Amino acid sequence: MATSTTANTLSFLSPNPTKTYLLIPKNSLSFPTPEFTRFSSIPRLTFGRVKKINGILCSSTPFVSTDTTHYEFSDGSSEVELRLELGEEGISPREIFIDANENSLVIKVQHSGSLRTLLDTITLYGMIKPAETIWYIDDDQLVINLKKQDPELKWPDIMESWESLTAGVAQLLKGTSIYLVGESTDINHKVARELAVGLGYTPLNTKEILESYGKQTIDLWVASQGCDAVAEAEGAILESLSR
Repeated sequence: MATSTTANTLSFLSPNPTKTYLLIPKNSLSFPTPEFTRFSSIPRLTFGRVKKINGILCSSTPFVSTDTTHYEFSDGSSEVELRLELGEEGISPREIFIDANENSLVIKVQHSGSLRTLLDTITLYGMIKPAETIWYIDDDQLVINLKKQDPELKWPDIMESWESLTAGVAQLLKGTSIYLVGESTDINHKVARELAVGLGYTPLNTKEILESYGKQTIDLWVASQGCDAVAEAEGAILESLSR
């Protein structure tokens, strides 16, 4: 990201049911460390107040803009950075209007007699601390830093959407097994496959694993050693896979 040399303003703002398991590897995800522009490298910064628009009505869609808005998003340990293309030069901080709340963000620009919406999202991916919002103009970009309420939560995108939730749900379930218990093995398999695709999980069928491990069918195993022996073997296998 380019470092501005013309920044003007910094503002704050059953008994033996068939089971199917899904197991996600603990180290299946990795998030690159984004690079942030250091505020100390931006010269001649002055402080001001966050400017808010009163009476803004959020739309029913997560993203509304009068023009196509291009933005860059990066996630840090305690904050996220959003860079929006202003589209034209000569826009001053006085023409920027930002309404930041805990889970929503509205950004508008008033220029050449018109009020243009750059971003209008009613649901951010996570919760922020609106009072600690910082923004400034960097060349032809509006840079906004939002402080996260939960520093441990990784944000795949600035707003909550099906795509970002799909990408982010694995971090919440990392190292956690999902158990599918039912009378129909076929249905369990189909459900497991769909979840595996959506969550990035590895579907494991305990019946297949146990029969491969015991070198016999489950029915023969139960008949010869009892249900408790089969359940104990199942638990040992799953525990070893979870390490």
